[in-house]
Amino acid sequence: MLREDLKQFDLPEEPGIYMFRGPRKEILYIGKAASLRDRVRSYFSKDLAEARSTAISHMVQTAASITWQETQSVLEALILEANLIKRHLPAYNAASKDNKSFNYLIISKENFPRVLIVRGRDLFQNREEMKVRNVFGPFPQGLSLQEAVKIVRRIFPFRDSKCIPCEEQYNGKKDEGRKDEGRTFVRCKPCFSRQIGLCPGVCTGEVTREEYAQTIWHITQLFSGNFRGLKRQLTKEMKAAARAEDFELAERLRRQCSALEHIKDVSLIKQEKVSAGGGARIEAFDIAHTSGTETVGVMTVVDNGEAYKAAYRKFKIKTATNDDTKALSEALSRRLGHPEWPLPRVFVVDGSIGQMRAAERVLKQVGVVVPIVGVVKNEFHKPERLIGDKRAIEAYERDILLANNEAHRFGIAYHRKRRARRMI
Repeated sequence: MLREDLKQFDLPEEPGIYMFRGPRKEILYIGKAASLRDRVRSYFSKDLAEARSTAISHMVQTAASITWQETQSVLEALILEANLIKRHLPAYNAASKDNKSFNYLIISKENFPRVLIVRGRDLFQNREEMKVRNVFGPFPQGLSLQEAVKIVRRIFPFRDSKCIPCEEQYNGKKDEGRKDEGRTFVRCKPCFSRQIGLCPGVCTGEVTREEYAQTIWHITQLFSGNFRGLKRQLTKEMKAAARAEDFELAERLRRQCSALEHIKDVSLIKQEKVSAGGGARIEAFDIAHTSGTETVGVMTVVDNGEAYKAAYRKFKIKTATNDDTKALSEALSRRLGHPEWPLPRVFVVDGSIGQMRAAERVLKQVGVVVPIVGVVKNEFHKPERLIGDKRAIEAYERDILLANNEAHRFGIAYHRKRRARRMI
């Protein structure tokens, strides 16, 4: 293998996508990067298997060459990565997550389409009910996709799920509001997104179906990876609007074209750094009760940097109701009684040495070897420090804190619900 040759590749420090290729030039893995040089070099660290996964470590050992393509922005790299994964279906991209765990961008099939982010499992199960017109993806990192959509929405404002079109708000009352096809509409109230400039006025009737359809077409071209074609089209539309002396439209199109040329994707670069571990399942446990009454335990899951709420679990503690350590042992033992649930990369417990030792005893009894991290809180019940497996902490600190925070929130909500039911 060309291990040393791969390390010496002189990649640029620009954003783009990279592809690890096998001995027959087949594509093994596709990724995006804010800095191609820094990202590819990270694959040759000594602790790659711990920081990423054993599958990715094996992929690097199998690879014979690396190819790459520069882009003008991280946003463009994100979209290009998704389109290339969909086209080539690289083996190691699929191995890191199944299709149902990926994130997708969809455009709904409506008079005024919505632009939404959905999980693969929801898309595949409910595609008919969602009335999907276009699907883009898969996108490996949901957080990066969310930031990308925020950037795109500032350039091309669109309707979200909370915005109700003005024509659907019609109640038959006469008012000085707009008229359409002989009907008189009450002047509709703007949604919050309209008030901050992220909705073009679908809710207030300020934009026609034809005008909005043009915006959706622009977004479709963008997420199809046709950046150059979209810029040419915007320039063409801008000149046409100027010739027609529609200077307001011409100015808006000029700003959109300029924004595409100078995308400020600092937030995406930030997500690129925090998502470097990728593909890890983290499980966190917490105990909640009031003086030993209605004691409950919960398990929360963070998968690939995101809260995976479908995998959350509740445990009504049956023994040791006034002992947090023993209650934790019971919850963890019951969780390990489900071999059909995949084991995580890290178990997270809320507490200090006592809780960690209790968790270690439970794992030892069933022969499970998984790193444990404890989240020590201060007097205000805020995370003060992490203790336990140092490698796990270094690789997954952000995911550990997210999982722990979700466990605390989820546990309190479950406990309050049970306590309220008891009082009734």
